[in-house]
Amino acid sequence: MTEDIRTDGTVLFLPHRLNRHAVVVRGLTANELWVCAGVSGLLGLTSGVALAILLATIAIVPTAILLAVSAGIFIGGGALRRLKRGRPETWLYRELQWWIALRLPALATLTDGQRLVTRSGYWSTRRGNAP
Repeated sequence: MTEDIRTDGTVLFLPHRLNRHAVVVRGLTANELWVCAGVSGLLGLTSGVALAILLATIAIVPTAILLAVSAGIFIGGGALRRLKRGRPETWLYRELQWWIALRLPALATLTDGQRLVTRSGYWSTRRGNAP
């Protein structure tokens, strides 16, 4: 342990995974779990309200929400785990940021998406003959 500390008091060893988010459930971090649960909960709420109106019983709404959240975490966790496999930690967040910047430009300022390079086409290094 003393070989990790220099004479000036600075630490030579820094853990590589110090700032990573911990995996909570089915390969999802806490933030991803909240997003999965929130989106599937909203889907359960809308389908539950539609079923409650159709069947004339309000008790179906919390049941639909509960079923949708559990299915969303199970299915969404597996799908996100497969999508993230072999990619950098920030891939999912940058992918969402890029998608919002291209398809919902009004919301791009909320996600700081205007700072992304969204140009498509050929790039040049300008190493050819100078005019």
